[in-house]
Amino acid sequence: MEEEKKDGNTSRSDRVTLKKEIGLLSACAIIIGNIIGSGIFISPKGVLEHAGSVGLSLIVWVCGGGICTLGSMCYAELGVTIPKSGGDYSYVTEIFGGLVGFLLLWSAVLIMYPTTLAVIALTFSNYVLQPAFPNCLPPFIATRLLATICILFLTWVNCSSVRWATRIQDVFTIGKLLALVLIIVVGLVQICRGFYDALRPSTAFEFREEPSVGQIALAFLQASFAYSGWNFLNYVTEEVVEPRKNLPRAIFISIPLVTLVYTMTNIAYFSSMTPQELLASNAVAVVSSCEEIPISSFQTHFTHTALCFYFPEGHLPYLLAMIHLKNCTPIPALLVCCIATIFILCIGETHNLINYVSFINYLSYGVTIAGLLYLRKKRPNLVRPIKVNLLIPISYLIFWAVLLGFSLYSEPVVCGLGMVIMLTGVPVYFVGVHWKNKPKWIYQVVEKVTYIGQKVCYVVFPQQDSSETELLTASKATD
Repeated sequence: MEEEKKDGNTSRSDRVTLKKEIGLLSACAIIIGNIIGSGIFISPKGVLEHAGSVGLSLIVWVCGGGICTLGSMCYAELGVTIPKSGGDYSYVTEIFGGLVGFLLLWSAVLIMYPTTLAVIALTFSNYVLQPAFPNCLPPFIATRLLATICILFLTWVNCSSVRWATRIQDVFTIGKLLALVLIIVVGLVQICRGFYDALRPSTAFEFREEPSVGQIALAFLQASFAYSGWNFLNYVTEEVVEPRKNLPRAIFISIPLVTLVYTMTNIAYFSSMTPQELLASNAVAVVSSCEEIPISSFQTHFTHTALCFYFPEGHLPYLLAMIHLKNCTPIPALLVCCIATIFILCIGETHNLINYVSFINYLSYGVTIAGLLYLRKKRPNLVRPIKVNLLIPISYLIFWAVLLGFSLYSEPVVCGLGMVIMLTGVPVYFVGVHWKNKPKWIYQVVEKVTYIGQKVCYVVFPQQDSSETELLTASKATD
């Protein structure tokens, strides 16, 4: 029986094995494309606010890139040791078991991606409405309503056509890069003209007030929002050509390049405005808000959908892994992301949401890298094509523990809320996944709901057999 099960799994994996088509250049493009986004336009204000000075904020940006490099090296070892697509989820599930993996998946689906999208939508709506309210902040209801309309529109685009969604992404990706180039060039011109008072050594470390360790930790959380996405290549490890060579190369090329771009962008900001103007002005995010929301929406939806596709453990409802019969778009997964995002829009401000999602992101990274050390001890003879020095994961985890500890101390409600939501996945896991001998009526209800969802959304599993596709088509026609 066990052999039959293995054979069945083998045939299934043969059917869905992903082609290795991602070379070094494409791997670098994936990392850079997923890191550089709205964060570099949204986070500088928060970093400066918590750091307290221009000099310390620039140090935070550089160190943030260095921390991402350390984390990426650990992920490179995990990526070739456990050569599965799915990133954190796959590694943690393999090392610690289903519960911890499910909690990461639960937090990603309900917190990380919807909250990231909510931050960008709120930023967009705030700066679009700001000219209509020059003497005050835009009304709460107006900003939420416009943000909701944007989310609904972009969800509709992603549901309707993969081609249109990718075209929107391509157009606005070019706009994003041009905006960054323009900002950096203007900044360099300003510096050449002598406008760099805020960057002089004598003034760069003038603090408005002496920052505490907790405030510096929150500055790193704000910066980490801009760096999020550095681990995305591990979600498609199975598609990377020669991952042993290309994973570390892509990391050492991409992340230092992004760090340089981010640092130069912040230097450009401070050459064009004083720290006080940056803290009081919305100008930093105006360019980004109009250009970034379609990109971030598409990339967030893409990652959200990848989560549903890559995980065959039964940890998610099967309906979320289905795609539209004609458009080949993952409508159920997109709708879940849309609903979660709209809910999050109504419960928090942009600044708090960034701390909230960054805290959960770092929590996820730390658990995954702790798994690397645990795997070294538990399975020392496991073949590791890449084996990083132990000082790298240990250094990362020390920084991780200090950052999360002081962040939780400084913002107990915001950071603690994310942990509470993550822990709500524990009963869901034991009831929905771990409990195998459920009453038949529960399975019947699930099957009925799945069937109704299929008919409403007109979706099937990818690589569905033609006979099953014809059956659904006939059922749709009958209705």
